[in-house]
Amino acid sequence: MTKIDATLTEALRGIVGPEAVRVDAPMSELTTFRIGGPAAVVVEPATADEAAQVLVACHAAGAEVRVLGLGSDLLVSDAGVDAVVVRLAQRFSGIKVQGTKLFVDAGASNEQVAQAALAAGLAGYEFASGIPGTIGGAAIMNAGAYGGEFRDVCCGLTCATPDGRIVEVTAWQACWGYRHSMMGDEGWIVLGAVLQLHPDSAASIRARMDDLAARRAEKQPLDMPSAGSTFKRPAGYFAGKLIQDAGLRGFSVGGAQVSQKHTGFVVNAGGATAADVRELIAQVQQRVFENEGVRLDPEVRMWGFADGQ
Repeated sequence: MTKIDATLTEALRGIVGPEAVRVDAPMSELTTFRIGGPAAVVVEPATADEAAQVLVACHAAGAEVRVLGLGSDLLVSDAGVDAVVVRLAQRFSGIKVQGTKLFVDAGASNEQVAQAALAAGLAGYEFASGIPGTIGGAAIMNAGAYGGEFRDVCCGLTCATPDGRIVEVTAWQACWGYRHSMMGDEGWIVLGAVLQLHPDSAASIRARMDDLAARRAEKQPLDMPSAGSTFKRPAGYFAGKLIQDAGLRGFSVGGAQVSQKHTGFVVNAGGATAADVRELIAQVQQRVFENEGVRLDPEVRMWGFADGQ
């Protein structure tokens, strides 16, 4: 793999502008865990065309590309990641309302989209209003909560292949499942989504959003840095209950801790390193397996670790 050198970095600056390219950018500033060493380069496109050009340049140079939104489901190693991190966030977050459809750029947050739908009197995305992260991440992982899933409302996507080709993807082609999609399997980057919602009164939509926000605040450790739910839900079980039954509420390794409030969350209780979190996850997996014979799979993505993730 070609080294990420000054030639590629200058090419990226020429595509997105010098202010949108950072070298040796600390990932602790770009993840909700507030953990992680530097990325070789972070580049932030503002349009689909810029994103495609960035991918073409990186593909031609043989540089590894990783895609980031708001960093809400990510653990980056303490050593960082030797890659071009394409961040689709605030600079790439347009939302347009046309009738009962929302046309949304991948970097728009779920909260922004829910608020735009509320303002337009459109219902159907309330379930995602409190899910940290972006539309792009929601599409890749088929984000869901409180009985709703991304696939319930998305009728089409615009994506980019790793070599920079822009393609349209239908809901059927996306092959959504539990925390799964075709795009994730193929390494495609979601650039935008079309959401099909339905009219409702603003008061009713707001009431549902307020109810879900209250339920989240009551049950989840929203006041502590985390990456959201740490483990996928095993078939027939709830990860949090398995962890609680294994006696792991409050269990810690260094600054990483199983949340006292919700055992399905690992939190940064103060000064946690990526190594702390990784070791805590491994110990939770082992204890739950010994206690219940169930293997927990992390929902959190992991970058820059020795096992190749």
